[in-house]
Amino acid sequence: MAEIRDAVLIQESDIMINQRRNVEQLNLTLFSTSIIVVIFIILALIWGNEYISENKEEFSELEWSEVPLKERYKLDLNLSSWRSQLPEKGPYSILPMTEHFVEVDLPISEQDAGYPEDALMHVALWLPNVTEGEKVPVIATVHPYYDFGVEGADSSPNTIPDLGVGQWIFEEFISHGYALAQISTFGSGQSTHCQDVKGLGEQIGIQAAVEWLGTQNWSNGNVGLMGKSYAGTTNWEAAQNPSEHLKTIVPISGSIGVQQMFYRNGSAEARAMGYDLAYQMATADPTTDDMRICSDDIFGPAMPVTTSLAAEFGGADWSDYWEERYHLGDVIDNYNGSVYIVWGMQDWNVDPYHAFPTYQMLRDEGLTVRGIMGQWGHNYPDQGEVHSGLGSGYGQEAYENMSRMDWAIELFNWFEYWLKGIGDETESYVQMQTHDGRWHLEETWPPEDMNWEIHDLSEWSGLTGVVSANSAISIISEPFEEEIHLSGLPTLHLDVTTQGCNGGQIFATLWDETLDLRLGHAVMDIRYRDGGYDAKPVSPLFGSYSMLMEFNPLDVVLPAGHVLSIELTDTGEDYLPSTCAATGLSVDGGTFGMPLIERPSNHDNWFEVAHYNASAV
Repeated sequence: MAEIRDAVLIQESDIMINQRRNVEQLNLTLFSTSIIVVIFIILALIWGNEYISENKEEFSELEWSEVPLKERYKLDLNLSSWRSQLPEKGPYSILPMTEHFVEVDLPISEQDAGYPEDALMHVALWLPNVTEGEKVPVIATVHPYYDFGVEGADSSPNTIPDLGVGQWIFEEFISHGYALAQISTFGSGQSTHCQDVKGLGEQIGIQAAVEWLGTQNWSNGNVGLMGKSYAGTTNWEAAQNPSEHLKTIVPISGSIGVQQMFYRNGSAEARAMGYDLAYQMATADPTTDDMRICSDDIFGPAMPVTTSLAAEFGGADWSDYWEERYHLGDVIDNYNGSVYIVWGMQDWNVDPYHAFPTYQMLRDEGLTVRGIMGQWGHNYPDQGEVHSGLGSGYGQEAYENMSRMDWAIELFNWFEYWLKGIGDETESYVQMQTHDGRWHLEETWPPEDMNWEIHDLSEWSGLTGVVSANSAISIISEPFEEEIHLSGLPTLHLDVTTQGCNGGQIFATLWDETLDLRLGHAVMDIRYRDGGYDAKPVSPLFGSYSMLMEFNPLDVVLPAGHVLSIELTDTGEDYLPSTCAATGLSVDGGTFGMPLIERPSNHDNWFEVAHYNASAV
């Protein structure tokens, strides 16, 4: 029995040993598996973090300024600031502001006719606290909006950085070794002389201020101008007969000419009639300032009237008022610096047709020219909060991807090269945003590979009829079988007949009929039927003419299956009605020209951007 018991015990012992061995093997397997799982989790976290934070760390060995345009969205940028910011501050503190008056030598034709005095341009200046002997370039902004308005309710003086260019340059660029100058045009702020709104006297004053900035003992001799709206127009004015120290301009929605600003193919904006007087009133104070009178003040208020009412009799040329205020022609003839053009494709203050074909015209002169055109309005590219107020059909569809928070880097690289000679030579190209928010890069715009597709409007529905104050026409296409990308200035050539009046006007609105979404517009006075600024007479009794209309620049992607429509009215938006609005024009036929490009989703020209995000941390 004992042997049997021992045998059982030995057998049980073997079984227990085998069980323990199995348990140990199982535990070892579980432990090994756990280790492997943990390792994979750690690796996944590392790899995942690398993938997730690729935006943050991929360029750790590169200077942020060296990161290519198409890769900037990966940088760790502040996406929720009031404006775009540079990734780091520079090494310099800012010296106290100083004020200066620049004497200007004006020709006899530009002397103040009402209260003659020395012509002085007032300059407020901020310098970086650099080492003794180190010289710095200047970024300047010039406009009449300092101390602008009636006494007691006017804006800040130029001795306070403005919210347009001044504060942004103050915060982001001075510490990197740039000076900031804020300059009042003649007749505004503390600058003396009469306010010759965008005329020769104003141009000479701006050019003198640039010359002064470039010749100071602290200056490296290089000056850049930057500004929006009127402060963008002064960039073009400075470049008309430029100082050799003017190296670059960054006009942001700055008109290339006064007539060009208020008239499109002869059609007048409502504000055209009183703009000169409006500026005179806004800068008037109960002082000797009110006695300042420029010789052009006599002709200025009259020119919009003669241009609109007597166009076919040369009313636009009864004085040299418009010609003196056409800036682009002189810039093309005389300027050798670089240009960075900035425009909102939904700008209704200074329409984007000022930017095109200006861009290519400057390129053709051999200049380095860059452009950035988003679907914002009369704003800077990086004003996310401001851009949020856009309406549908006026930029709202592109908002999520619109506000460019890498623009500070873009301008930093631009100024580094053109004002300091640092970095690689800048390239010419256009960054363009589609109406639905996507960004593509083009060597020029409209793109060189653009092709025209011409549609006979007789094949669309609703072509014929009368366009007047009391009637409109809606021309509707068939559904487009494939997606189309319109990139350029579409044409609308209409065959029309007068209806007993020696004029007429058509305002055309292009719609995505499927979405009831506005896409763009065109406008023309029949007296300017060939386009441009040369008027021709019109027979009032059933005269037949072809109106060669051109839409404002647009970059639109129409999905397959969608329908286009063109609505024809006598006027629209901010344009004055025609003097023949009551009778109107009869539309008998026409064509619609579509500038098309092919940019499939995998095309190299598309790129992502660092866009505004209010909730970004």
